[in-house]
Amino acid sequence: MNKYEIIVYWSAVDNAYIAEVPELAGCMADGQTYNEAIQNADTAIFEWIETATFLNREIPPPKGKLLYA
Repeated sequence: MNKYEIIVYWSAVDNAYIAEVPELAGCMADGQTYNEAIQNADTAIFEWIETATFLNREIPPPKGKLLYA
């Protein structure tokens, strides 16, 4: 189960929903629906972590929601 924050927004330029994972550099996905973007982001997170593990790179722990903004 993913515990990383995912930010989803509509992109008129891409004509798709974009899902960004700010805690994992460069990790993002898209989809034709909001739910598809979330599902694709979950796959991207899994693959990001898998690749980082293979390359012996640090994997940041999920921070969750900040108490103060």
